[in-house]
Amino acid sequence: MVDVSERFWGKLPDGSRDALVDGLSQSELQSVLLDVNRRRAAKVTPARLLQRWQQDRFVRPGPADPRQLVKTQQRLWERLPDRFEGIELSPVTPLGTCSAMSTINQNQVVSTIRGTEVASDPTNELAIEAAVRRRAGQARVDLAACQRVLRAQPFEGPGMFAHFQLFVLVSSARDTGSGRTEAELLIDHLRFWHDVLGDTADLTFTMFKPSVVRERIDDTVRPALKISLTEDTERTKSENYYSGTALGIGCDGEGLGDGGFTTWTADLLGDQKERCLTSCVSTERLTAISPAA
Repeated sequence: MVDVSERFWGKLPDGSRDALVDGLSQSELQSVLLDVNRRRAAKVTPARLLQRWQQDRFVRPGPADPRQLVKTQQRLWERLPDRFEGIELSPVTPLGTCSAMSTINQNQVVSTIRGTEVASDPTNELAIEAAVRRRAGQARVDLAACQRVLRAQPFEGPGMFAHFQLFVLVSSARDTGSGRTEAELLIDHLRFWHDVLGDTADLTFTMFKPSVVRERIDDTVRPALKISLTEDTERTKSENYYSGTALGIGCDGEGLGDGGFTTWTADLLGDQKERCLTSCVSTERLTAISPAA
């Protein structure tokens, strides 16, 4: 990707990159790019538009039956505890949301010319909103959202699409010591997913580094839930994404999503005492294995 980028920059006059990256204000750059896109759009023909519709993985319709998908969404919202507030997120978020918060390569995100990026991970967006509310003095924030996301990295395999829908939870509160806050957040998230998935739920946790949270899982979380919560000691996926403890969410052996603690609200607020737990599932995967009646 770097080599390709350098080759393209080589077609432009010297100093073009510095001028575009640092020489123009955001509004000036936006005006330039809007003009470029307007001129390019004026050259698009109906035949070319049809070709793009058929070939561009970003715009092709998804495979899910929207009638079944809506039923799944309704089931999730109906079972959501009152403490979680539903949020209707925008389809775009500030440029750099994912790369600044979760070290995701910006090339995996679809950036726009207006200083935004197409939503690719609603947990990032809810964490920002949670930080805003925590700064305003709310003692604990619990948010939920259902959003269609678009990701730029190539996906391979049957049933893999560039865009898909996620149902997500994000909770944030201040640490009270000894892993008590983490235990409370885990109980509320895991109880919800078990309520949705039933006794066939496959709920797991992984400790990526030693933590007192491990003790709270045994003496607080498991007794409160009274369900199977298995430790996955083999997992390495997302080791650099989650901070210490990660969750796996599945059903009948089928993976549906995951979650874990992050440093996002702590980073946003500059307070290392902040705790933030995220969890999510793919509504399309859930619909495929458990169609709503």
